[in-house]
Amino acid sequence: MTSTQITPDAARKLVTQAFVAACMPENLARPAAHALVLAEQEGLPSHGLARAPFYAAQMRAGKIVADATPVLTRDGAVIRVDAGFGLAFAAIDAGAHAAREVARDLGVAVVSVTHSHHFGVAGHAVEPFARAGLIALAMANTPAAMAPWGGNRALYGTNPVAFACPRTLGDPLVIDLSLSHVARGKVMLAQKAGQPIPEGWALAPDGSPTTDADAAMAGTMVPSGGAKGAALALMVELLTAGLAGANFAFQASSLFDDKGPAPDLAHFILVLDPARFAPGFAERAETMFAAIAAQDGARLPGSRRMTQRAGRAEKIDISQQLHDTLTGLARG
Repeated sequence: MTSTQITPDAARKLVTQAFVAACMPENLARPAAHALVLAEQEGLPSHGLARAPFYAAQMRAGKIVADATPVLTRDGAVIRVDAGFGLAFAAIDAGAHAAREVARDLGVAVVSVTHSHHFGVAGHAVEPFARAGLIALAMANTPAAMAPWGGNRALYGTNPVAFACPRTLGDPLVIDLSLSHVARGKVMLAQKAGQPIPEGWALAPDGSPTTDADAAMAGTMVPSGGAKGAALALMVELLTAGLAGANFAFQASSLFDDKGPAPDLAHFILVLDPARFAPGFAERAETMFAAIAAQDGARLPGSRRMTQRAGRAEKIDISQQLHDTLTGLARG
């Protein structure tokens, strides 16, 4: 497949224009474009620019409310954000801004986002907290893709979980994982490219292992860690949709087409100020990190992603076909 290079700034401008052409106000389009380009810079194309055509089509169909402005309400340490069936990124940013102030004031803050869409790269929701000296744990539910352990019908999403904490040396620690063996977006990319997937990623609709991306998209994803991953996915469903009053995974519509109602997904972010706990958190954390680094072949989670981000600070590679699609969308 022919590829082309583009600067991150040019890519952000192109996606912003594509979303504005789909009737999204520019102030809402910019954070969405930033999130998609950052995913590309980190080597995560399944969460990157390939999502933009899906988003634009859903805005035009009304499945995403293009001009939805997040609405915040606060009750003590709890910050509720209504995304208004728009994209998630502006709602996450709004909740995070409020949570930093609340966590500094009370030592803890909880953000519950309802009536939302795709969470994007989960690590992006927690990293800014760590850069501000705070600890954050985030999770989101996604449309049904995994069966409960022992079942054969998808009820849970792949439900990403992310954690970040500050460091005294270098970039913060950012852990970002899907509760399926791999993110479903990787299967979607393989399906679009007409390529097989590795065995162990997914099951066909009859519950048998498959390497066929079409069968995998129609079937279910394999949970990470078997029964433990499935149990964690249930926990995420309850902390996100359960608390926020949004759709559980099996009630949500697809993120990959413009059919049906809004997905109505939910997100949950817990923020802690380590200064409110035992003194010396940062130093104790570095002791742990140093012990990990001392082992040959070991590395901190997330370090590879930071390296890739730095390596793509000037240029990113995308397919010519995707570039042409985005250019067409930007022109309206």
